[in-house]
Amino acid sequence: MDVDSKLPVGLFKGKTILVTGGTGSFGGYFIDYLLDKKFKEIRVFSRDELKQDNMRLRLQNSKIKFYIGDVRDRSSVDDAMSGVDYVFHAAALKQVPACEFFPKQAMQTNVIGSQNVIESAISHGVSKVVSLSTDKAVYPVNALGITKALMEKVIQSTSRKLSEGQTVLTLVRYGNVLFSRGSVIPLFMKLIRENKALTLTEPRMTRFLLPLKEAINLVGFALENGRQGDIFVRNASSCSMGDLAQALKNIFQSNSEIEIIGMRHGEKMHETLVSKEELLRSEDFGGYLRLSMDDRELSYNKYLNEGERQFGQIEDCTSKNTPQLSVKEIQEMLSSQPEIISELNRGSQKLETSSAH
Repeated sequence: MDVDSKLPVGLFKGKTILVTGGTGSFGGYFIDYLLDKKFKEIRVFSRDELKQDNMRLRLQNSKIKFYIGDVRDRSSVDDAMSGVDYVFHAAALKQVPACEFFPKQAMQTNVIGSQNVIESAISHGVSKVVSLSTDKAVYPVNALGITKALMEKVIQSTSRKLSEGQTVLTLVRYGNVLFSRGSVIPLFMKLIRENKALTLTEPRMTRFLLPLKEAINLVGFALENGRQGDIFVRNASSCSMGDLAQALKNIFQSNSEIEIIGMRHGEKMHETLVSKEELLRSEDFGGYLRLSMDDRELSYNKYLNEGERQFGQIEDCTSKNTPQLSVKEIQEMLSSQPEIISELNRGSQKLETSSAH
């Protein structure tokens, strides 16, 4: 995998790294990224033995160890944590409809599981933990967003209690990662391949788009620059779902119709990546924003008298008011992704084979 990273070459050198949810979309790509980074050991932690075995066979790397476990089970987390330098916490329930129908399960994994990971990391003297969140945590309207928002609060609350030299807890937050498992682009590609209609919930709906390599760079940036309780976001473009569907049709020269099926349980028309309250505590790194945690005391006497004068001068950062990509710009972004290139090559090979016969 080609990941253009500007991180220091030695950031991972000699380090033991734990990736929770390591067989998921992000975990798999991130581990591929780490392969040439001269690490000491990578520990892949997940509950899916089949995906672990597939990854083991694919990588054939004795420095990558596989741990069966569940973040809900603290003892299994502890088994994988001893001697770890960095933790990248990607394990989560992430599908909006699934979390809507099973909110208790979302809470057990996304909140209690995250608490288990950070408490285990602290007790084992881990240097840094970077946890992955989502734009759905801002002004949440669904169980996924609510549990991820609570995860952020739990991590920041724990950060306030830690002293200098203890485990540094930071977070990253991003929108739709291109080609992540269960996301809309792989679904549209499958429907185009089968010459079926593209099922679109609402064409005017907007979402942030982030290539996987940029998500990985964001995580690395947070690892290098994070302070206690920081949340990092990547300045990302957005697009409408209608334009995204059209761009994919154009790329694959598809005649598939677009079928509007209506919004699903718990969906928003537009997502918010950063709230105006957070923007007041933000620091711009040129492409990345650091959102410092709200570390005010619980006594609000001074705020009752003074208030916040800047509050009315800024807006939330949403997928509606951020720069939106045109159909052509979406095509350009997608056409450079390895998954699209691979699919186009596969289509060309099929044409050559059929022509030969």
